[in-house]
Amino acid sequence: MDGPAQYNPRTVEEVFRDFKGRRAGIIKALTTDVQEFYQMCDPEKENLCLYGFPSEQWEVNLPAEEVPPELPEPALGINFARDGMLEKDWIALIAAHSDAWLLSVSFYFGARFAFQKSDRKKLFNMINDLPTVFELVTGTAKKQQQQTEKSLVTNQNSNKSKSNSKMGVLPESHVHKSTLETKAEDEDDLEEEEEEEEDDDDEDEHGETLCGACGKNYASDEFWICCDICEKWFHGKCVKITPTKAEHIKQYKCPACSNKRPRP
Repeated sequence: MDGPAQYNPRTVEEVFRDFKGRRAGIIKALTTDVQEFYQMCDPEKENLCLYGFPSEQWEVNLPAEEVPPELPEPALGINFARDGMLEKDWIALIAAHSDAWLLSVSFYFGARFAFQKSDRKKLFNMINDLPTVFELVTGTAKKQQQQTEKSLVTNQNSNKSKSNSKMGVLPESHVHKSTLETKAEDEDDLEEEEEEEEDDDDEDEHGETLCGACGKNYASDEFWICCDICEKWFHGKCVKITPTKAEHIKQYKCPACSNKRPRP
């Protein structure tokens, strides 16, 4: 037996190596060696514990005889519940208890060798960066990684979509010059606002936009222009404005606003 008293790590790095070794041994018992582990946990035997060692080995054995023991002891009697529950649930339960035991051993070393607050925090952060035994055994860690990767891709696509469509402003290739200049001058504020907006809200706004001339809905593949006076949107073809012509218009007035006469 690779006894716990034979190895006493004294620094944060040594305790972390000890943690990783014991963790690797327990993971091996509950995954690649699970059939062997299952057979060793005979409910007819006495109280048994699952031990992980710094050498990345594992062992099912009786608890330590001395009181108190040299190190914190793992969960006692893991074999008694083997036949009383589903195998996957039994393995998951042992994994959760093993996570608690691994932490208790590491912080026992921290207390024994008087780790300062900063050292205890450093040790915890190093341990916390690794998936738990429970997460690895149950597949939770893989699901979390997939969700994180999916979230990153979604955010990237969302940012690209928001840069082309914001609060009724059409893609850059379809707007007139004054809109482009304002966007360039206020780029930092634009990025902050884009993070707060939802893609669904943008799509709903565009879908509800009607041409002030023909009354038809907005279409993303058509050129639109907004009147700077009444703030209504128009199909370019309805008001006879092309994208090239719009680039030279500093302030666009729709036909209705152009025909309005100022009051005396």
